[in-house]
Order: sequence, then C-alpha cells, then structure tokens
Amino acid sequence: MLLNLDDYRRAARRQLPRVIFDFIDGGADAEDCVRRNIEDLGKVTLLPRQLRDVSSVDTSVSLFGHSWKSPVALAPTGFNGLLRPGADIVLARAADQMGTPFILSTASNVPLEQIARQANGIRWLQLYIMGGRRIAEQLIRRARNLDYSALVLTVDVAVGGHRERDVRNGMTMPFKPSLRTMLDFGLHPSWALRFMGKGPPKFANLEDPDQGSHSAELAVALGNRQMDRSMAWDNLAWLREHWDGPLLLKGILHPDDARRAVGEGVDGLIVSNHGGRQLDVVPSTIQALPGVLDAVAKAIPVLVDGGFRRGGDIAKALAMGAKAVLVGRPALWGLAVAGEAGVRNVLETFNEELSRTMALLGATQVEELSANYLNNIQK
Repeated sequence: MLLNLDDYRRAARRQLPRVIFDFIDGGADAEDCVRRNIEDLGKVTLLPRQLRDVSSVDTSVSLFGHSWKSPVALAPTGFNGLLRPGADIVLARAADQMGTPFILSTASNVPLEQIARQANGIRWLQLYIMGGRRIAEQLIRRARNLDYSALVLTVDVAVGGHRERDVRNGMTMPFKPSLRTMLDFGLHPSWALRFMGKGPPKFANLEDPDQGSHSAELAVALGNRQMDRSMAWDNLAWLREHWDGPLLLKGILHPDDARRAVGEGVDGLIVSNHGGRQLDVVPSTIQALPGVLDAVAKAIPVLVDGGFRRGGDIAKALAMGAKAVLVGRPALWGLAVAGEAGVRNVLETFNEELSRTMALLGATQVEELSANYLNNIQK
C-alpha cells in the first residue's frame, strides 16, 4: 500500500536495478547533507491556531505570471530516461495535469520541442553552462521560441559532486552498463522490458548548433560533467542579452550571494544544495533558508528544495517565508513505480497533506502561513 512518499521510495527501490536507484537516491561523499536535509526539516515545528473557520482551504499560489494549483513544483532532474523511456514527457504531463510547473533539465533525454508538443502546462528550463556558451545560447533561444516561461540557472556545479555510490556501481555518463549491471537488469524484468528494442538514453538537447550533433569537446564535457568554471556574476548580463523572461538562480545558500542576486536584477532564488549531490559539508536548505530570506527582504520570491517528504514539510517552508517548494526524488519514485499516474499520485499526496496541515493549523490560504506559526526556530 502506497500511503506516503517513503512507501514510494521503498517500492522504487524494489523495481529499479541498483545502479539506477542509487543514481537517483545517492548523494555526495558520506551523504551527510542528504540526511541533514530531511532531519533538519523534522526539527521544525509549527504552532496551530484554533477556533478558525477552515471549511474551505485553498493551496493555490501565483508566481512569475502564472497561477499554480499548489506551491509544489517539479524540480529539474537529469537523465530521467534511465527510469523509463520518455520519462521527461511523463513528468511534464503529470505536472500539467496537476497545475504546477515542470522544470526541464539541461541533462534531459527528451528535446525541448517534444516536451512543448506533449505538455501545455507551465514549463521552465533549467540551464547548465557546459560545452561552450554557444550551446547555452541555442538552448535559451529554443526555450524562448517554445514559450518556456522562466529560466533557472544552476550555480552550484562548478565541478561535479563525488557520488560514491555511482563510482562503486560503475555509473558513467553516457550510460554504459557493465556485465554486473546487465545481470542486475535481468533481476528487474519489469524495468528491463520497458527498454526492449531501445538504445540507452542520450543528452537530447546538448548538440553543437553548427555540427548538429555532439562535438568532441562537448562529448568529453558531458561524460565528465564538466561545467564552465569561468561563470561569474558579471556573466548574468550575457544571459540577459539572450533571455528577457524571469531568471532564477538555483543553488544559493549564502546570504551575501542572495543580496548580490537582488542587486544584479535576478527575478527569483532557489535555496538549494542540489539535494546533497554536490557538496556534502553545506547546511540543509531549511537551515539556510532564513538567512537568504532576511538578505532578500522580500525583494524577490525565494523558493526552496531538498528533503521535502511531507505536506507538513511544505507548510514549514511556507511559514518561514518561501513562496514554493521544488521536489525531485519523490517525483522520480512515483515515475519508477507507476509512470504518469505515480507522479500525479506523489503530487496529490503532497497537496492533500498540505491542505490537511493548513486546516489543522487554522490557515485557509497559503498567504496566511507566516512566522506566527513557527515554534522552535528564530522568527
């Protein structure tokens, strides 16, 4: 019985080969940050207000020119095609049906154009700068022409995180399964049958615009997760030359970076530690959130991700001042277990738990969740 997101995680672990499950589940180094994200959320508690009329609870929010049915959006996750063919389309459709944004990763396995044809909802593009800025420019141009409504620049990937599970499992990009991995595939027939007659997933959007295919330089960059280490604050002006819509920075933890982002004219921030997959020694996102919010001083919206497993967790972040929460791994567990229906069920679980939490707190709209509900952290 799938009652909560931990149930989905256990079910996904049973259904997926170990190398695939560990790829989405694992973190950097000792994975302390992965655990910290979840544990620190558990330390935050809320104080309810009683004798309030909660006969109608509205979880909708309005951000960046769109109305969302819920303050829960799908975070960008790369190489989802390892879970099932066409995974990015499945995720986008589920988000569309649930009335919430889908953020397509640069490392997706489905082209931007195909996503736009298959899902008419709120679409954002997450951008890595890798393999040369010419690649990024053509990605931005395509996204703009396809009505992707926001650009999310990930800023915490100057180098790839050291993910020991992937190293032990022989996980490489592009994906080249070993003999041991192939044997494990045979122990997971339902997963293996999805890929019968299909080749391994590829980086669908990262092509050299002149060559029409992966250049040799880009192929090396992709395989080694080599990002453009020269990216700096001054380069945001270059991005603005090519993108005039909402621009968000994902991976902000330090208050000084948050202040700088506001000064640079960024439209939104995502407090993120990459789900604990990059730098293991950083704080949890819920711990970093108050400092970023204080630095921004409500000048721009602040979103957050990392470790959210319950609707109550969402309420905690909203009460602290975040405008929305992004979820990654839980959506992938739903995808692995039941495809599009599984992703919808995960989002519905978040929404139902959030609505119930709000009613029990005495709040009927998301905007009512504030520091007045916080119990054990500095307001």
